[in-house]
Amino acid sequence: MEEAPSRKKTRPVMVGKVRIGGGAPVVVQSMTSTDTRDAGRTLRQIRRLTAAGCEIVRVAVPDEEAAAALGRIVKGAPIPVIADIHFRPALALLALEAGVAGIRINPGNMPRRDIGEICRAAADRKAVIRVGVNAGSLEKELLRRHGGPRAEALAESALNHVRLLEDHGFDAVKISVKSSDVPTTIKAYRLLSGACDYPLHLGVTEAGTVVPAAVKSALGIGTLLMEGIGDTIRVSVTGDPVSEIPLAYAILRALNIRKVGVDIISCPTCGRCEIDLVRLCRRVEKLLRGVKTPLKVAIMGCVVNGPGEAAEADVGIAGGRGMGLVFKKGRVVAKVREGDLVEALMNEIEGLTVKDKEV
Repeated sequence: MEEAPSRKKTRPVMVGKVRIGGGAPVVVQSMTSTDTRDAGRTLRQIRRLTAAGCEIVRVAVPDEEAAAALGRIVKGAPIPVIADIHFRPALALLALEAGVAGIRINPGNMPRRDIGEICRAAADRKAVIRVGVNAGSLEKELLRRHGGPRAEALAESALNHVRLLEDHGFDAVKISVKSSDVPTTIKAYRLLSGACDYPLHLGVTEAGTVVPAAVKSALGIGTLLMEGIGDTIRVSVTGDPVSEIPLAYAILRALNIRKVGVDIISCPTCGRCEIDLVRLCRRVEKLLRGVKTPLKVAIMGCVVNGPGEAAEADVGIAGGRGMGLVFKKGRVVAKVREGDLVEALMNEIEGLTVKDKEV
């Protein structure tokens, strides 16, 4: 097994009790899709995200009513809460007063004259500011000069606004420069990483539903992580944000960056497959959803080659013609009826894992 890619050393910041940068593990983030004004519903989603492995969560704050709900949300959330602010500096101040661990502002739509007051409030409360630049909201002057939302425009916008924060004596900063175009995203982060040592939050914005989001994020985020760039990540998915978390950890596991949760190895099926492998995989995935212990589990459709092909798996099953094998590290340890395969597998896994309680 290859070693994880070496990472660029960035300056550390604390988002609540979560350390970002400075050699800390890459952190997985998400954002709620609920109406923040409904604190109860938002908290329920945050707890589901936390159970799935989310470590920092962002919530939208579009108005004063949403800001008023933040106090309850921050108090009840098991992970640090970031307030997402657009256009209105007063909402950033209200969010900081409510105790959020940080705010995300998009410099392209935030008046510069108010940045100083926001910096002072964030510093007083030991909160982090994420400078979040998106291709869709770049300053008109940069768009004109660079001929559109190019990578160079994204990086320049971010650096300009970081310098503005620095001018006010504020440096508890992390940065993101997201585009829906994967090559643009990769180039923008490369430029940014070469120009500063602030921690970077990686993501491909507006990536779509689960399949395209997984592909775009694996390519964009994965490429950058392989180059040692990135301190936090979010896989943006249209729909339930809980679906983002296993995708994020799958990227980290695939690169040997973080070993958290179950990595399911399964064959693509072929003419030798004589069991309902798709159903088995879906059932096992559901049963193992809450497991945080690093574990490779193989589900193979051929008893002839299955154990050998998945020899590096911690535990696995292979079935055919109404029967199946349970194996560990490629060695067969039991033979059971096909209908008992999942139960036999879970019995073997139970002693190897630590499963969080459902939230």
